[in-house]
This record gives sequence, C-alpha cells and structure tokens, in this order.
Amino acid sequence: MRRRRLMVLVVALVAVLGAGAFAVMASSRVRGSASETAAAYFAAWREGDILAMARLVHQPPADFSQRHYALTEELHIESIQLTPGQVKGAGGGSAEVPFSGVRQLAELGAWPFTGMLRLGVRGRTWKVLWAPETLHPLLKDGGTLELGEIEASAAELVTREGHKIPNDSYAEAYLHPLKPEFETANHGWELVSKVPGRPARRLLARAPEANVERTTLSRPVQAAAARALDGVDDSAVIAIRPSTGEILALADRLKDNHSAVRDVFPPGSVFKTITAAALLKSGLDPSAQVACPGTYTIPFHRAFQNDGQVDRGVVSFTDAFAHSCNTTFVQQATTRIDADALRETADAWGFGRPIATGIGGTCGTMPDTDDLDMFAADAIGQGQVVATPLCMAALAAAVQSGVRRSPRLLSKEQVRRIDGPPHEDVPMDQAVVSALRDMMAAVVDHGTASEAGLPEGVAGKTGTAEAPGDEESHGWFIGYRDDLAFCVFVRHGGSGRRAAVPIAARFLNGL
Repeated sequence: MRRRRLMVLVVALVAVLGAGAFAVMASSRVRGSASETAAAYFAAWREGDILAMARLVHQPPADFSQRHYALTEELHIESIQLTPGQVKGAGGGSAEVPFSGVRQLAELGAWPFTGMLRLGVRGRTWKVLWAPETLHPLLKDGGTLELGEIEASAAELVTREGHKIPNDSYAEAYLHPLKPEFETANHGWELVSKVPGRPARRLLARAPEANVERTTLSRPVQAAAARALDGVDDSAVIAIRPSTGEILALADRLKDNHSAVRDVFPPGSVFKTITAAALLKSGLDPSAQVACPGTYTIPFHRAFQNDGQVDRGVVSFTDAFAHSCNTTFVQQATTRIDADALRETADAWGFGRPIATGIGGTCGTMPDTDDLDMFAADAIGQGQVVATPLCMAALAAAVQSGVRRSPRLLSKEQVRRIDGPPHEDVPMDQAVVSALRDMMAAVVDHGTASEAGLPEGVAGKTGTAEAPGDEESHGWFIGYRDDLAFCVFVRHGGSGRRAAVPIAARFLNGL
C-alpha cells in the first residue's frame, strides 16, 4: 500500500515537472520569423501604409510617420518599387535583408537606390530595427535630401536661321530689353544630398529647357551691316525684306541714346522720294523737262539753293531727282501741290503713325503748315518734317515691292502680343511706284550715288539734312537691291554721298 502511494507521488511529481518544462519552453518561443516580418514591412511600404509599418518597428520614433510623409511630399514621389533580397543571419536573434528600390519622382523620373532592412527579436517577436537610413542610406548621420529648382537662363534671341546673333552686331540695345518679353516660369530641377560636414552632392538634375526665340534678323545680313559700321560712330544701318516687311538687319551705333527705330531726324533729300510721289500723282511726268537753277526764289518769299549752287539748266524730272535739285523740287511743289497734298502722300507711305515691330517704333511726321516757306522746306526734307531711319528703310522697301508693309523684328504673332496689331499691307499706286523705281535707279546710274562702288542692281536716294546750329549735316542713303531694302544714316556725318553711300557700298558688297 505504501509502495502504491509512493508511485502515485512520483507520477504526480513527474507530471508537475513536465508541465513546468512545457510552460518554460512555451514562454521562451519566438513568434513569427525574420522573413515574415520583413515581407510584411515591405508590403506595407509599397502600399504606403505607414501605420502598418510602424507596428512592425521596435520602438518607432515619434516622427516616424512624419518622416515618411515629408520625404514623399518634399521630393514629389509618385510611387515606389521595392525588391527584397535574401534574409541573412537569422540566428542569434538578429537578421538583415538587403533590398533595392526605385522611387519615381514627378520632376526627375526614376531614382534607384539600395538599402538594408535590419531586424531583431524584441519581446519574443521579430521587429524591424528602424533608423533614418532605412528610409534611404543618405539620411544617415543627419543627412537630408532636397529637391530644388534650377532657374532658367534668360531667353536667347537668335537669327531667323536659328543661329546665335553675331558678336558686336550693334543690335544689342534692342535685343537685351526684349528678352524679358520671353521669360516664362520655365525652370529645371535638382535632387541634392546634404550631410553635415560634407559638401552638398547633386544626385539627379533636369536642366531647364532653353527658351529660344527667333527674330527676323538674318545672320549674314546683320553681320554685313555691323561690319560696314565698324569705325563709323553715330551711324545706323537698317535692312528690310520688301516682300515680307521682316527686318533683316538692325545695326545701330547712334550716340547719346538715340534710336534708329524710335528717334526722328530731318530726312533731307531722301524725303524727296515722298515729294516725287506727290508730284507724280499730280500729273508730273518723269520725263518732263524742268528747271534746275542754282538758286530759286519763291515769288515774294525766300530763296532756296542747290548744293554748291550748281545750275543744271533744264533737265528731266528724273534727272532732277537723280541730282537732287532742291530748286526743282521747291518750284514744282509750290506750284503744283500744297502742304495738305504732300502730308497726305507722306501719310500714305507710312508717316504719322507708330510701327508695330516687336520693339516699338515710329515713322515720322510732317506737321500741318500754312507757311509757304515752311512747306517748301518740308518738300526737300527740311522744315518741320522728321523721320526715323526705320521709316526710310520701309519707304525704300515699299518702292521695291509696290506694297507698304509694316516692318517687324519678330513673328507676326509675337509682334501682335507685344506691340499690338501691325498695320495692314497697303498696295501703292503702281504707276507712281514704277516711276520711282526708274528715278531711284538713275540716282545710282548717273546721279548723286554714281561711281561710288555700289554693286550692280542698286537703286536709291541720297540725302543731306541740315542740323540745327553749327553742327554737321546728317548723311542719308536709302535704297534697295533685289528683295533687300535699306537705310544708312550717319548722324552729323556730312553729305549723304560722302558719309552714307560708302557704308552702303561696304554693306552690300559684304553680303
């Protein structure tokens, strides 16, 4: 009986000891595995489930969620791809999982990276041992990742061919102020890594797109115009394509902030082109014989003289134009037309209005007058009449093409945006235009621009405009050759033949 009780006691003791051992074993068992925890963490990361990620982290920092959200927001991350590797070193309660990833940035595209997910057993559970470098290796040691804008460079204005404007083109005064018209919000982006104590490092970049705008300037024409002005102060050359109104060259060396596009000057005898148009319209034939005395006095009014008081006797109206007879034009204007008729003709050829070029501009004016002496002076480009070199180039272009077109430096769309709508093309009186062409050809053939080295096929008109006081006269020469019209202006340069024609010859021969 005693032995039976002893055996029962031993069995009971064994049972108690076995239950205790089982309880100890059960209490020390690790729940899950490193692979399972890593897989769950990567799955939550892909889905952007920050709360689920935090639950898998051992003692996540208070700003765990904020760090993830901030990086996504600040770098404009659209998506993330993650590819885990094999679990390493799961024994001993710690493990590592190397992984690769690709973040898609809205501005910079795909941004690949590699990282390491570290895990450990904490509280009998596999947990992620998170640090900032888990999010990205470059966040270690207080590092930051910053997305910044790269400012776009100033707009670049190029020639009609898409080439850079030639150096020392003398067009800079017009092109530089024009650039802000083409500035946009265009900018590039860069991703920069910054670690305290180290220089910043650019990781990715997308440069801003170049903001390039074509002008109407022709590289060879602009270069020829600029080189023709080398060594000539206070001068300008403007060239226009008559068939389109495009400004092919704008070389301006005028001093004292004067502009060949916006500032007006007495045009001198180049204005006789307008007066000739008015006289032709009144019925004066180009072949009509007219007097060209050295001096002519308007009855009961003032006297006018030719340059050097040259008396040419009786010549054709064409030759009076070719030799720029002041006396002929004063006599014919004061006896055949009046100031209103001359002003109306000037307005028909572009005077009295602004010019929508893309850089502004104006043509010129001939104010009303009841003074016969003033009217006579206006008829030969003195008096009150004034014009810009741009206007005179446009006049030559209208003679060549038979159509008055508004000159422009930019596309029609850009001109309309910046300056407003340009004036419509206006066909000119073809009989008048035909006669003017012959008369301008005579100027170069045997008139004031003859034997000056101009190439074959040039037609034009010289002009010498008296300046106020004792200052030297302004020299002018306008003309055309094929589909290129031009104006050469030399402020206080002397006579048109001496100052302006040689520049025109260098310009045209340099094309």
